[in-house]
Amino acid sequence: MTAPVLGKSYDRPASLDAPRAPRRAGGNNFEKYAWLFMRASGLLLVVLVIGHMTIMLMLDGGVHRLNFAFVAGRWASPFWQIWDLTMLWLAQLHGGNGLRTVIDDYARKDSTRFWLKTLLVVSMILVMVTGTYVIFTFDPNIS
Repeated sequence: MTAPVLGKSYDRPASLDAPRAPRRAGGNNFEKYAWLFMRASGLLLVVLVIGHMTIMLMLDGGVHRLNFAFVAGRWASPFWQIWDLTMLWLAQLHGGNGLRTVIDDYARKDSTRFWLKTLLVVSMILVMVTGTYVIFTFDPNIS
């Protein structure tokens, strides 16, 4: 008496492709690019934030010198406007992408996932547009 042998279709779970199967052509690589963006933006954010914290809190008297005049002088320079704008946009996109992943992982219904992502995108756009507006239209001569 020999042990029963399962048929070929039962040897491996249906979710696995056959060995050496050709990869599917084309397709959407959004998740791959989102994953790569998270790594690159995280590294750049570390550099930007450590530079920001060093300048703001440690150099030339630290936090005691921060006031309206300091910000006005800083944002008079296009270099610092771009620095702060890059930090704002990267932080929003990095955090929003992370929250999008959390929504995908934990929202059970498609409609809930859709509305949560819609709220996320609207809030991200609102913060980025408002922040960009403030950085580029900041007027140090408010009367």
